[in-house]
Amino acid sequence: MENEFEKIEGAGKKPVLLLQCCCAPCSSAVIERLREHFTVKLYFYNPNIYPEAEYQKRLDQFDKLLSDGFGEGIEQVAAKYDQAEFFDFVKGMENEKEGGARCARCFILRLRETARKAKEIGADYFCTTLTVSPHKNAEVINSIGMKLQEEYGVKYLLSDFKKKEGYKRSTELSKQFDLYRQNYCGCKFSMWFDEENSDNK
Repeated sequence: MENEFEKIEGAGKKPVLLLQCCCAPCSSAVIERLREHFTVKLYFYNPNIYPEAEYQKRLDQFDKLLSDGFGEGIEQVAAKYDQAEFFDFVKGMENEKEGGARCARCFILRLRETARKAKEIGADYFCTTLTVSPHKNAEVINSIGMKLQEEYGVKYLLSDFKKKEGYKRSTELSKQFDLYRQNYCGCKFSMWFDEENSDNK
């Protein structure tokens, strides 16, 4: 990623990057880092989030995050919300362990739509906030992104935003903006996983 930043600085022009956002807390530190190099557009595409009230609650947090100058120059691109799309995509993987094959399948769904939307709006790059989480495998996510780069012809920005204390910074910004931080990844199955772990503590 740092090498890509150097190339962009050498070109002297900010390219447009479509950023798939999983939530406002994770997005905070990522936006702060990317805005220096890109014209950032946010894409809250998350059909995995369950229930719909939780989806709306997470989406509403961006109004807080993008206030008071932090959101200057940041545009939100409207995204559809269709839970059936997610359930169909991970059918048969409902009982997979958290962080396993079902999650990788979910990454594919969200990143593929982001790549498609990036091409549609003429963005130069696409990327995701997912790699800021200490619970997400950046190598798996980046591998998916690079394959989609070839498929859609839009550059994927390799990232591991948790590095350089990225996750820590996201918690600091979340407190600053009083953002709601969810206690499960998002989907119905991760909610079950969280409940099971709580019972075993």
